[in-house]
Amino acid sequence: MGGLWLLIGLGVAGGLWRRGRRALWALAGALWLGFVVASFLPAGPLREIGGGTRAGWLALGVVAGLGGLYGWGLGRLRARARPAPEAAKGPFSETELDRYARHILLREIGGAGQKRLKAARVLVIGAGGLGSPVLLYLAAAGVGVIGVVDDDTVSNSNLQRQVLHRDADIGVPKVFSAEAALRALNPFIEIRPYRRRLGPADAAELIAEYDLVIDGCDNFETRYLVNAACVAAGKPLISGAIAQWEGQLSVYDPARGAPCYACVFPQAPALGLAPSCAEAGVVGALPGVVGAMMATEAIKEITRAGASARGRLMIYDALWGESRQIAVHPRAGCPVCGAHQNPA
Repeated sequence: MGGLWLLIGLGVAGGLWRRGRRALWALAGALWLGFVVASFLPAGPLREIGGGTRAGWLALGVVAGLGGLYGWGLGRLRARARPAPEAAKGPFSETELDRYARHILLREIGGAGQKRLKAARVLVIGAGGLGSPVLLYLAAAGVGVIGVVDDDTVSNSNLQRQVLHRDADIGVPKVFSAEAALRALNPFIEIRPYRRRLGPADAAELIAEYDLVIDGCDNFETRYLVNAACVAAGKPLISGAIAQWEGQLSVYDPARGAPCYACVFPQAPALGLAPSCAEAGVVGALPGVVGAMMATEAIKEITRAGASARGRLMIYDALWGESRQIAVHPRAGCPVCGAHQNPA
């Protein structure tokens, strides 16, 4: 039984001494293999060193293997479901202060504004072309809780413009690819992935949990659904869209005097008038420009810096290098926000 006690001693030592744990377990495995081999030898000194029986050593190996497999699987699950760092909930750590120093130096943001970013909860609809830069910049800015909704998986054709994802992510649900990328960028924030296509049954409940909603989806059905839910909840909505060489965005917020999305776009365009990126193409850098503008508007909304894009439809033409703005107003009798309009 001397060999058994030696293995137990090595196992205990390996569990306590974390730095050398792998080496100790490797040594224990080698010794176990040696004792198993010795159990097949004729009776003699080598067989007596290990002690025990062949069946006992094999059973010990099976139990140890199952235990190791269970521990490995448990570790993987904990890594996937690990909670946000405590720094995301408490005061700024020294690392965070250094990370956000350039924000804090801005008089329009400062320490108070960075605290608002840390306390903010932002829901992003879509983790594709527009969602990619929006999510990256919100995470880098230190927004405390970021929710991301998308039901799609990463495909090879996405990578020309959806810079949040990598080649190795092809086939992975976009919300999980986004979660991994954002956690790697900033471990001091909380990421909440929602792998689903937002529908009437859950839109209101989900949006109620957040302070601000950013819509970067690629279909009108979802845009109108998100707009209606934001109007009902009194939450500001930053919505953007891109096509070929041109993009647009605005802050829709009838509770604070701005129009809602349906005020500006009462109905979806006829079939064929607004083709998707898959149908008409899009220059790869365009969603980066428009998405970064959307993220900037979100940071301004949260920190209360500068002039809001409420009441302004901002349009960017990448082909001709032009930017312009169109004043937009609440529409009297709007069936979506008419009862929620605030003239202030």
